[in-house]
Amino acid sequence: MKGEAFVLSSEGMKNFAPIQTEIRTRTRTEGQMGENVTVIPNQVYQPLGPCPCNLTAGACDVRCCCDQECSSDLTGLFREACFTGVFGGDVNPLFDQLCSAQGAPEAPGWFPFLCVQSPLANSPFLGYFYHGSVSSRPQASAEVYLHTDLRDFSDFGYKQGDPIMTVDKAYFTIPQVSLAGQCLQNAPVAFLQNFDVQCTTSLEVSQEQDGIINAKIKNGVLGGIVTPRVIYEEATDPDKFITRTETLLSNGSAPRNVNVEEHYIFRWNNNTISEINVKIIRVAINAHQKGIMTQRFTVKFLSYNSGDEKEFSGNPGYQLGKPLRALNANRVNNMTTLHLWQSAGRGLCTSATFKPILFGENALSGCLLEVGTSENCTQLRENAVELLDSLIQATHVAMRGNSNYNDPSDGWVEIIRADAPDTDTGADPSVSVNGICTDIPARLNVRILSSDAGAVEGITQQEILGIETRLSLVNWQFQCGLTCEDKADLFPVSASVQFIKIPAQLPRPPTRFQINFTEYDCNRNEVCWPQLLYPVTRYYQGEPYSQCMAKGLLLVSFFMLAVFLSSPWAKTCQV
Repeated sequence: MKGEAFVLSSEGMKNFAPIQTEIRTRTRTEGQMGENVTVIPNQVYQPLGPCPCNLTAGACDVRCCCDQECSSDLTGLFREACFTGVFGGDVNPLFDQLCSAQGAPEAPGWFPFLCVQSPLANSPFLGYFYHGSVSSRPQASAEVYLHTDLRDFSDFGYKQGDPIMTVDKAYFTIPQVSLAGQCLQNAPVAFLQNFDVQCTTSLEVSQEQDGIINAKIKNGVLGGIVTPRVIYEEATDPDKFITRTETLLSNGSAPRNVNVEEHYIFRWNNNTISEINVKIIRVAINAHQKGIMTQRFTVKFLSYNSGDEKEFSGNPGYQLGKPLRALNANRVNNMTTLHLWQSAGRGLCTSATFKPILFGENALSGCLLEVGTSENCTQLRENAVELLDSLIQATHVAMRGNSNYNDPSDGWVEIIRADAPDTDTGADPSVSVNGICTDIPARLNVRILSSDAGAVEGITQQEILGIETRLSLVNWQFQCGLTCEDKADLFPVSASVQFIKIPAQLPRPPTRFQINFTEYDCNRNEVCWPQLLYPVTRYYQGEPYSQCMAKGLLLVSFFMLAVFLSSPWAKTCQV
C-alpha cells in the first residue's frame, strides 16, 4: 500500500502530526523476515499526501494526473478530465493573502499594497494539525461505547440529565437511537428524560438479555440501592415483531427467548429514585431461526405519589416532548390522548401500534390498509374514515399541562373537525367503470396553535390555543395488473401533526416614516446609530440590563472625575 493520507477542511490542507514518523511493515518470504520502512516527512514543511487520488499501488489510477505510475500515453487519455482540487493533487491551494490571487472578485482595492509574495510550497496551511482521539478498530457489531470518562455524582442525588449509575460504578444502559438513526446498544439512561424508541436487529446476532434481574442501581443516596422488579409476558403476535424469517433444520436444538419490548417505569422523589418497574415482552423462537426483529424500548419517569393516569404534561404550561392531554366528553372514563401510528413489520394498519402526540414536535406517520377485490368504494371510504378517526378519540384538548380532567371548564379547548366527509349518502357508485374510487380519505392533518402564556421562575410557560383536524381526499384505483386475482391491494393512509406558534403580542406595524427612511435601520446600513452605546442598550443580551446600566454609570463617573481633575479645573481651583 502507498503511505499517502490526507485530511480536508474548509481552510485547506490539514496534516496529522508535526513529528517525523516511520511506518514499518514486516513481510515473510520463504522463511525469511524482511522489513519495509516508509518514512513520513515532517508535515510542518511538507504535505503528508502529495497525490490523494493515487489510491491503487502499482497501477495507474484513472483521472489522477498526479499519479507517477501513469505513463504519458495513459495520462493523455484523460488529461482533460483530471481530478481537480486537493483530491487531484493541488495540495497547496492559493490562499487569500497571496499576490497572485488578486483576481478574486472579493479582493479590495488596497489588496496589492498588503499582499504576500510567497511560493506555493510555503503554504500557510502547513502546521495545522488535528489533535483528535485515536479511533479504535471496527467492531463486529453495531455496538457503540459512549462516555468512557465515567463521572459518578449519584451519591449526592441525581439532577435532570445525569446518567443513572449502578453499584459497579457503571452506567445503566438501555438501547437508544442516535441522531443519525443508529441503534446504540449501550446508551446511558438519563434521569428524568423519557424516551420511546424502536431498534431493528438481526436474529443471528441478537442475544437473550436478562441482566436487568441482577442489576443494582444507585438511588441517589449514599449507599442506597434499588433493585428493579421485572415482569415477563409472552407476545400474542410474534409476526408483529419478526419478519422475513428463515429456520434452519437442526435436531435437538432448544428454543430460545428474545425480548421484543422492554418498558421501564422509574419512580422518583426529589433527586432520588424510589422504585423501578420493568415489563418485558418476549417471544420464543427456534435457536437457529433467521430474520429481522423490531424491538421497542420505553423509559418513563413518574412521581412517587402519582399514578399513570394523573401524570402531568407540565405545571402549569406544557413541556416540550410531553404527551397532549385530552378528554372525551362522550365517555364516562373521559381521560385519553391523541395518537399517531407506530408501524412495525410490513407496515400494515392491523399490526400498527399507537404512540402519543408530543407537544411541540411535528410528526408524520402512516400505515397500509388492505383492500380486497370484493370491497366497493363506499366500504373503502368508511374503513378509511374509521381508521383515521381512531387516532383522535377525543373531543377536547387541555390548554395547559395540568388541566383537571374532572373539570371541563379548567382550560379545555374543543377540537374543531373540518370537512368531515359524509359516508352515508350513497351517492357514489360501488365501483366505477374503470375501477377508480373518488374522494377517499387518505390523510389526517392536525394543526395545533400554541403560544407563550407567561413565565414561572424565569421559565417560559406554553399553552394550546386551538386545535383543528382536517381530512385530505384522494382518488384511488385498485391495481391488479393483467388479471385481477383474489388478492388484496394496499391503500396508504397517513397522519401529520403541525404545531404553529402564535406570538403572545402582535408586533407593532412599521410607520410610513420607518418604511421610507432607512438611515437608522441597522439591517440595511453598515453604520448603526441606534446601537452606538451598544452595551447599555436593550440590544445587548450578554448580561442583565441592570448590571449594564450600573457599569455604564460607573464609567461615566470615572470620566467626570478625570475631567474634574484635569489641568483647566486644577488651575481654576488654585486661583
